Amino acid sequence: MVNRRTSPAAFLRGFLQEPRQVGSVVPSSRFLEQRIVDAASLSAARRVVELGPGTGGTTRAFLQHLAPDAQLLTIELSPFFHELLGEIADPRLTNHLGSAEDLADILALHDMETPDVVISGIPFSKMPEDVASRVSRAVNDSLAKNGRFVAYQLRRDVAAITDPIMGPPASCELELRNIPPMRVFSWLKPEY
Repeated sequence: MVNRRTSPAAFLRGFLQEPRQVGSVVPSSRFLEQRIVDAASLSAARRVVELGPGTGGTTRAFLQHLAPDAQLLTIELSPFFHELLGEIADPRLTNHLGSAEDLADILALHDMETPDVVISGIPFSKMPEDVASRVSRAVNDSLAKNGRFVAYQLRRDVAAITDPIMGPPASCELELRNIPPMRVFSWLKPEY
C-alpha cells in the first residue's frame, strides 16, 4: 500500500506546485536510496542533515539505517512537503521548514551539534548560482571535520559549485535504476 507521503501523486503535486524546488517528478527509487546510504556511510553517522527531503521516502530509508542514538534533521523549503514530513513518527527526526542557506542558524535553533553527514536532494541546477554557492558554503562551514557531503543530482552543476569550496568530489556514481538516472556525488571535508 502506498502511503500519502511517498506516493508518486504527492510527489508530482509538489513538483507542479513548486517546479524550481523539486528535482524530479517522481520519488527516488530504492536503488538510489541505497546508493545514497552507502555513499554517506549512514550506519556510522550520529548527526545527519537532509536538505530537500521531498515527500520523505529518502528520509524513511535513512532512518532505517541510522543508529538508535543518531539524529536526523530535515530542512525542507516547500510547505507542502514539510507537512508530509511531519507525518513521520520517529524520535530521532527533527523536521524544519526553511532554507538550506540558513543551515548554521537551523542547527543552533535545534541544538544540534556539527553534522557528520549532510545529504542534499535539492536541485542545484535549478537554483540561482549565488543561492547554490551560499548553500554549498553553508554545508562546508557546518560540516564536521572528516564529514561527508552527499548530493544526488540529475546534472553536474553541484560539482561546479561545490568544487571551489570543498575541492573535487571523493566519488561520483551514476545510478541508472532511477527515473531519471541520478549522479551521487560525495565530498569529504578535510581535517585542516
